[in-house]
Amino acid sequence: MRRDIALPAPPAQERHDWQTLKTLFPYLWQWRGRILLALACLIGAKLANVSVPLIFKDIIDGFTTGKDAQQTLLVVPIALVAVYGVLRFSVSLFTELRELIFARVTQRAVRTIALQVFEHLHNMSLRFHLERQTGGLTRDIERGTRAIGSLISYTIYSILPTLIEVALVLGILAARYEPSFVLIATGTLVVYVVFTVILSNWRTIIRREVNELDSAANTRAIDSLLNYETVKYFNNEGWEKARYDQHMLKLETAQIRSQFSLSYLNMGQAAIIAVGVALMMWRAAEGVANGSMTVGDIVLVNAFLIQLYIPLNFLGVLYREIRQSLTDIERLFNLLGQNLEIQDGPDARSLESGPCAVRFDQVNFSYEERRAILHEVSFEIPAGHTVAVVGHSGSGKSTLARLLFRFYDVNGGSIRINGQDLRQLTQHSLRSAIGIVPQDTVLFNDTLAYNIQYGRPSASMAEVEEAARAAHLAEFIERLPDGYNTRVGERGLKLSGGEKQRVAIARTLLKNPPILIFDEATSALDSKTEKAIQAELEQAAVGRTTLVIAHRLSTVMNANEILVLDAGRIVERGTHRDLLERGGVYAHMWALQQQENSMPAPDAV
Repeated sequence: MRRDIALPAPPAQERHDWQTLKTLFPYLWQWRGRILLALACLIGAKLANVSVPLIFKDIIDGFTTGKDAQQTLLVVPIALVAVYGVLRFSVSLFTELRELIFARVTQRAVRTIALQVFEHLHNMSLRFHLERQTGGLTRDIERGTRAIGSLISYTIYSILPTLIEVALVLGILAARYEPSFVLIATGTLVVYVVFTVILSNWRTIIRREVNELDSAANTRAIDSLLNYETVKYFNNEGWEKARYDQHMLKLETAQIRSQFSLSYLNMGQAAIIAVGVALMMWRAAEGVANGSMTVGDIVLVNAFLIQLYIPLNFLGVLYREIRQSLTDIERLFNLLGQNLEIQDGPDARSLESGPCAVRFDQVNFSYEERRAILHEVSFEIPAGHTVAVVGHSGSGKSTLARLLFRFYDVNGGSIRINGQDLRQLTQHSLRSAIGIVPQDTVLFNDTLAYNIQYGRPSASMAEVEEAARAAHLAEFIERLPDGYNTRVGERGLKLSGGEKQRVAIARTLLKNPPILIFDEATSALDSKTEKAIQAELEQAAVGRTTLVIAHRLSTVMNANEILVLDAGRIVERGTHRDLLERGGVYAHMWALQQQENSMPAPDAV
């Protein structure tokens, strides 16, 4: 395939159209009763629709064979006109009944698949989400779910009715007229379908290219808008606009190619239909001229031609749209087909409630094979104790929290809670037992009450307020005009760093887990706010098994044990006093930080 422009990487797995349909079919067949009833209405509508030209022919022949107006009224039965009207109404009646009956099938299938994809994506590993781009992912889901409804609608409401109508019209032509009518009609259909399939397959390649570029442009836009503040900090609006325009230029080029291919297809289809119509009308006119056909017959043939022409003309559009829908659904099902890196084992059991002791036993881990992060890491946090991990950036501290949550599985060794390997526990029970106050607290674009209650959605408002008081957040909330109903903005941008940390503490307290993780929870705060938050964190840790990951050593002085991590290895361990007396890495780090703290502020010089 010729490529004029660079494309993002293709999906990891290509699905055949029939495989996509096979995957979709069970979602529909569970409503087989409604489907069969809708099909019955469909056949009724098409029988009525094909019968209308037959009745119209008889009416026309009645007028043309009468001698005068009085005789015409006698020749054309009033009942025939009544039947004509009933058949016209029946077409609309059966069509609307079919759509009403089938509506629930379509919407329930869309809802079920969308929920499955949503749940599956939440079950995917952190590695998957770090490697995927959110804008492209959401666009795939949006297009895929919309395509399901479109595919069902096109197939049941358009393709199948057209096939039934074509079969009925050809059958009537074969029964009433000479074989040439059927041959011309069939030949036109075959040429039209072959031409449409060949060019539409070519267009599918172009449409896939358009989809890829559309997703890439959307991803670029969302990524830039999510980082709005960074763009402003560096005055890079022009740079972002230029990068977005590069993507849009590629998309524009692909869209123009797609439009050209569409025009070629439409012109070819119109030419085939025109030739077929001209041949049929020529044969009908000959029949009227030699007396083998009546005026009513030529009207009937013309009406049948119109009934064939309209669906045929639409059939080309439908085929293109169905191929496009299949392409979009293919991407959606590819997401469902992504293997789960972290799964519960068949014999996984729930973690029992109560105090928890955590043990890392000879843990080795790497995000990539060529770059090891942790080497033979071993330590234990007895139930109710606090262990702190300190070290320079990149030493592997935050990786410990991710492994404890089982966002990844260890490459070697094991992590145990109360003697049970994490891989033998259900993920739900494991994560229910752990609460975290992260360095960067990300909040939902909702109210303060919602974000606190997220720690335990079933909690009452009274429990939410109690958690806010415990996190020393209640006074701040009460001063707000909307109180707990105050919206925090996207990612909590309307709150300060200290306020967001208190929300994180409140929802963790509301969750009330036996294990706590503080992942550099105060590193982004000023000294005054840090001291206030630190006191709240120490209060929250009382009676809980706590892992503190910190850069500032002043925040871990009271830990039962402090581990010094360097390049993924524990190089020192002990209490704050022991480590200072030892005069090693920890003592050196402490001295450096004390020196930094004692330096005068720039404006004091």
